[in-house]
Amino acid sequence: MTTGFTHFDSEGRAVMVDVSAKEATERTATARGSVLMRPETVRLIIDGGVKKGDVLSVARLAGIMGAKRTPDLIPLCHPLALTSVKVDLSVDEARNAVDITATCKLKGRTGVEMEALTAVGVAALTVYDMCKAVDRGMTITDMRLVHKAGGKSGDWGAPAE
Repeated sequence: MTTGFTHFDSEGRAVMVDVSAKEATERTATARGSVLMRPETVRLIIDGGVKKGDVLSVARLAGIMGAKRTPDLIPLCHPLALTSVKVDLSVDEARNAVDITATCKLKGRTGVEMEALTAVGVAALTVYDMCKAVDRGMTITDMRLVHKAGGKSGDWGAPAE
């Protein structure tokens, strides 16, 4: 049985991909996502009025930690020696949103797409957690990979929005 998926063997069982024969190359991945909320919630974040503290700083740290813990959360991910994790959060008042961008980097045998996506997801969940007392209707949305580079498949970028 061949499925075209790399995480299944010939009999359809889940397996961790063997990357030992791959060449170590510089690899990067960038992911993005947003948390949509009420205008009042955006204002609290900007003004530093959220009781739990500085939402953007805490979410940035949570995203970095999430990237580092990806193999603990996603069963078939390899533990990776990340060389860089950058998580940026910005408030877009016009959209009533907190936008999150995460970029992960390493020199290794497998990509860092899952780490970048996990960083965005954990940062978004942290924004939600810190603001839920005032806005339970927030929506985490548009979480996606936007760029990856390195490895045998080379560069890939999402279509322009």
